[in-house]
Amino acid sequence: MRVWFITGASRGLGRAFAEAALSRGDRVVAAARDMAPLEGLRARHPDTLACVPLDVSNRAAVHEGVDRAVAAFGRLDIVINNAGAMLYGMVEEATETQIRAHFDVNVLGQIWVTQAVLPHLRAQGSGHILLVTTMGTGGGMASAGLYAAGKSAIDSLGQALAMEVEPFGVKVTIVQPGGYDTGLFTIGTTATTPDPAYDPLRAKLTEMWGDEAAPDPSTAAPVVMRLVDLPDPPLRLIVGSRSFDLVQQMNQARAEEYRAWEHLSRLAPG
Repeated sequence: MRVWFITGASRGLGRAFAEAALSRGDRVVAAARDMAPLEGLRARHPDTLACVPLDVSNRAAVHEGVDRAVAAFGRLDIVINNAGAMLYGMVEEATETQIRAHFDVNVLGQIWVTQAVLPHLRAQGSGHILLVTTMGTGGGMASAGLYAAGKSAIDSLGQALAMEVEPFGVKVTIVQPGGYDTGLFTIGTTATTPDPAYDPLRAKLTEMWGDEAAPDPSTAAPVVMRLVDLPDPPLRLIVGSRSFDLVQQMNQARAEEYRAWEHLSRLAPG
């Protein structure tokens, strides 16, 4: 019976992971800003689910919440840094307040949680930290550039973190999901004030994305359940068959771009 600590657990992927872990007989500490959506789940699992109100952008609150989680079940085995938000709009349109608030949650929030759990994981000599980013960390997309920038930062941070904590028996996986129906683009979104200069591009993006329904977050949960059972988990894992193919296409396009300009790169000795 392992103990999970999941941020952003009230909806979307976090909720799906929490439900899947509970169904396996594990214990879960569900952390979220809004506890109301978790009441029904807590009623069904009164002995194995603990709920902790938490704003991940508040470092002191994160440390207090993690201490409460450890006190509830005595240890932490799997930590899922899932809490996040979307800042939708062109780079030029975003205000300083919007950008700082976005990075407070999507970047600093994951760092605060990681810093808070690591002393506990090091002391017990085990643990698995999952940093939830996105399949889009390989490149930015217009109107979602700031979101991708934050997730890319966590991707790089996770690679460094894995090297740092390996001697302590702690494992790290950067989980890169594709598009799921999580509410990220509705209740989880802060939108910029549109600049009419970008109207043609917005229209083009709308046409590109279409209106195909995204899969339910519960369909991603079995992948994560298999992941945490692996004795030697990967550093990075794309979650989603279609997303895997898209990432391969993006990587191929980037490699071709590098090769096309290799002659210019090699003019410098560094």
